[in-house]
Amino acid sequence: MKIKNWLLNRSIAILFVTILCSMSANAARPGDVAPHWQATNFQGDVVSFPELVDGKPAVMIFWASWCSYCNAFMPYLKEIQKEYQDDIEIIAVNFREAEGGESDPDAYVRQTGINMMAIRDGEEIAAAYRVRFVPGLMVVGTDGIVSYRRGKTKLPAGKSIAELWSEQVMEALDEQLDMGGC
Repeated sequence: MKIKNWLLNRSIAILFVTILCSMSANAARPGDVAPHWQATNFQGDVVSFPELVDGKPAVMIFWASWCSYCNAFMPYLKEIQKEYQDDIEIIAVNFREAEGGESDPDAYVRQTGINMMAIRDGEEIAAAYRVRFVPGLMVVGTDGIVSYRRGKTKLPAGKSIAELWSEQVMEALDEQLDMGGC
């Protein structure tokens, strides 16, 4: 009986690890084609990706209003938007909002002052990109290929990590825009 339970527990553990590994292997990583999707924005309009970027590089952030990392990064995203203006699109996909309690994502979007396409209820989009934690942050190039995806961090939320992500996003955008100008 003990051997049977041990084998069953071991089999379940192996299956769980296999599923986890296969999920992360299928994440939209640099070099992968960004999944296409259709969703509703905060104005109630149905939008589609990649059509909404109209051939421009896109910064995609998967966020929640309660996320301290998201809150730290948003001022830097606003600077990125100011720096690149009409040369890029910013897509802010709201997900995991229910986990944070009584937040108001509509007010949060308005408060950022960022010219972006804000998508509500982005759980399915996050799943397609295999984004499990907020903020998910990536750059999709003019060719529809993911050129940057933020990695894991042990740094606390705040200025240091937000500045690092901002630099990484801008490097990816610069590469995309330099490639487009050739």
